Amino acid sequence: MAREQPLPERVALLGIRHHGPGSARMVAAALAAVRPEVVLIEGPPEGDALVPHVPHLTPPVALLLHDEAEPARAAFWPFAEFSPEWRALTWAHANGVPVRFFDLPAAATLGEEPESDTARAALDPLGTLAEAAGFDDPERWWEDVVEHHTDPRDLAEAVAEAMGALREEFADQVDARTLRREAAMRQNVRQALKDVAGPIAVVAGAWHVPALRTLPPASVDAAALKGLPRKKVSGTWVPWSHGRLAASSGYGAGVDSPGWYAHLWESAERGDAVPRWFAKACAVLRDEDLPASTASAVEAVRLADALAAMRGRPSPGLSEVMEASLAVLCGGDATPLRLVHERLVVGERLGEVGDDVPTSPLAADLARLQRRLRLPASADVRPIRLDLRKDNERERSKLLRRLGVLDVPWGRPDTTRTLGTFAEAWQLQWKPEFAVALAVAARHGTTVEAAARTVLVARAAAATRVVDAAEVLSLAVGCEIPEAVAAARRALDRCAAAATDALELLAALPDLAKTVRYGSVRGTDPELLRVALHGLLARGAVGLPLACRGVDEDTAERAVRAVDGADDAVRLAADDEHRDTWRRALKSLVAMPDAHGLPTGRATRLLWETGELDSDEVATRLHRAVSLTAGATAFVAGFLRGSAALLTADARLFGVVDDWLTGLSGADFAAALPLLRRAVSEFSPAERRMLGDRVRGTAAGGGGGGGVGGAAGGWDEDFAGRLVGHVRELLAADA
Repeated sequence: MAREQPLPERVALLGIRHHGPGSARMVAAALAAVRPEVVLIEGPPEGDALVPHVPHLTPPVALLLHDEAEPARAAFWPFAEFSPEWRALTWAHANGVPVRFFDLPAAATLGEEPESDTARAALDPLGTLAEAAGFDDPERWWEDVVEHHTDPRDLAEAVAEAMGALREEFADQVDARTLRREAAMRQNVRQALKDVAGPIAVVAGAWHVPALRTLPPASVDAAALKGLPRKKVSGTWVPWSHGRLAASSGYGAGVDSPGWYAHLWESAERGDAVPRWFAKACAVLRDEDLPASTASAVEAVRLADALAAMRGRPSPGLSEVMEASLAVLCGGDATPLRLVHERLVVGERLGEVGDDVPTSPLAADLARLQRRLRLPASADVRPIRLDLRKDNERERSKLLRRLGVLDVPWGRPDTTRTLGTFAEAWQLQWKPEFAVALAVAARHGTTVEAAARTVLVARAAAATRVVDAAEVLSLAVGCEIPEAVAAARRALDRCAAAATDALELLAALPDLAKTVRYGSVRGTDPELLRVALHGLLARGAVGLPLACRGVDEDTAERAVRAVDGADDAVRLAADDEHRDTWRRALKSLVAMPDAHGLPTGRATRLLWETGELDSDEVATRLHRAVSLTAGATAFVAGFLRGSAALLTADARLFGVVDDWLTGLSGADFAAALPLLRRAVSEFSPAERRMLGDRVRGTAAGGGGGGGVGGAAGGWDEDFAGRLVGHVRELLAADA
C-alpha cells in the first residue's frame, strides 16, 4: 500500500492569518526570498481567469462568483491591501509569475449549507494558541506575536509547527468540508509540481498547512473529490469595504479592526503608526466640532506607550490606543470613542475596479449612469437633496427609484425631512453586496430602465390585492416608466373590481394619494388616477363601520392603520365631495354601538381635530366609553393615538381621561398598559414631557375631576404615589 510522501522541499508553505498585516509582510518577504516559478493562493480556481485584472483594482475588492443558472447563489472572496493573498497577487504580477487559486472549486460550494457554529467553536486555532499563551483574546495574541514582529520571514515554520500540534489535538473534529478542501489543495499542488521544475509558493490559511506538508496517494484525494456538484460559474471583481471585512458584519474570516490593520500596514515602513493614529483620531473628532488639540494627541501617545510598557508589550496595540483615546481625547466619554471606532478602527474605505474588468451589461449601464449623473458610489452615508424641476436631479431620483425596484437600495428616502412637491431628500450608501443584487437583476434586462420595467410589469400582473396594485402603481410613477404605469393601472382596476374588504380598499389609498399628488411632477396625468382614488374611497367608506364590528384585536389594529392612512390620503388628494363622504363614514363608525373601541376612539379623535365634533360632544362620548368596563381601554387608546398637544390643551378632555386612569385598580391599569403604551409611543419626546408636566400639575392641584383614589373629600397620598409611578412607566416606555 502506498504511503504518504513528504512535500518536496521546493514547495514553500506560507501559513497565514487572513487579512493580517503581519502575515502580509511575512508573505512579501518570503516570496522575495524564494522567487517561486508559480504561486498558489487559497481561493476558487474559477478566479484564475480574473487574475489579469489585478493591476486595475484598488483594494479593498472582492472576487465575486455566482451560479449562472441561479445568480442569487453567489459568494465573495474579499482582499484588502493588507491581506496576505493580495500581497501574493501583486508580487506575482510585478514579477511576471503565474498565479493559481488552488482551493475547492466554487461550483462545488455555491449554495451549500455553512458549517455549524459548534464546529467553528471547536476549531478555533487562534483562540486555542492564544489561551495556551495566556491571552484571553486571540486578536490580541496574534497582534503581539505576528503583527508587531520585526522580522516576519522566520514565522512561517513556527506557525506551521504550532498548527500541526493543534491539528493532532483536534484531528477527530475537522469537518468534512475542510477535508474536501484540503484534498483539492493537494491535487492542485501535485499539478503545479508537474508543471514547473522550480520553486513553488503556497499561500493558505495556517490551519491548512499541516494537511499540505505530506501528500497521500493521489487516488485518495481523487476519491474524496468524487461526485462534487458541477455548475457553470461566472465572476467578476467588485468593490469591497473595510466595514464588510469586519467580523461583526458576519464575514466568517473577518477581523475586528480592518481600519486599524490598514493603518498598521501603511505605517509599517515609517515606524510611526501610533502618533499618526492619534493625529487621525483628532481629525475625526474635530470634523464633528469636538475639541482635540495637538497637545492632547501627544499626551495620548505617551499614555499608550506607558500602558504597553506596563503590560510588557513590544509596542502599543489597539487596546492601548483605544484606552488612551478614551482617557485623553474623549475625556472618558464613550460616545466620541464610538465615532473613532467606526471611522478608524473599522473604517468604510471602499475599493475600486477598473473599466476593463468584466461585468454584466446591467452593471455597466449603472456605472455609465453614475458617471453621467455625477453620482459616485461611496461606502459612507451621504445625504442629498434633489430638486425635481432640474433635469439632472430628476434623473438621479429616477435612477435611485429604479434601483430600489431591483432590490439595490443604494438610496433610501429620508422621511424625516418634508421638502414639498418638487423636492426629495435621500440617504445614499453603497454596500458591496449590491453587486450580487445586480447580478441577480441582470436576468431582467440589460439596462436599469429595462430591468425595472420587467420587474414592475411582472409585479402588476401578479398583484391580487388592491394595496399591492396601488404600491406597484406608485413605484411605476416614481420610476417614470409608462409601460409599467399602464400595467399597474390595469392591475388596480382588476383587483378593485374583485375586492370586498373595506379595510383592504382603504389600505390602498395612501400610495394612490401620493401618486395623485405628485404624479404631475413625474409626467403622469393625476386626474386619471384621482378617479381611481375616489372610487376606492367611496367603496371603502361605505363598508368601514361594518368592517369594525365584532372584530379581534389584530383586526382592530389593522382597522386603525387603514383609518389613519385613508384620512391622510383624503387630506392630501381628495376633493371636497369625497372629503364629506369620508367624514360621514367616520361619524357612522363612531355612532355604531358594537364597533371595536380602538378604531372608534381613533375616528372620534379625527373628527374632533377637524372640528366635526366639539369638545363637549367628545367629552360625552369619552364619559360613555369609560363608564363601560368592556372596551374602555381600547377606546381611550384609540383616542390617544396621534399628537398629545391638543389633548393637553383641552382641560375638560384631559380631565375625563385623567379621572378614568386614576380610577383604575392596579390590576386594571396593568391590563390596560400595553394598549396605552402603544398609543403614547407615537407621541414625540416633547409631547411626552408636556403630558408628564400636565399630570404632575393636575396631581399638585388636586386632580382634574372629582376625588382621586376613592377619597371623597381629600387627597390619597399613597394612591397618588402609585399613580405617578404608573404614569412615569407609561411615559418612559418608549422615551
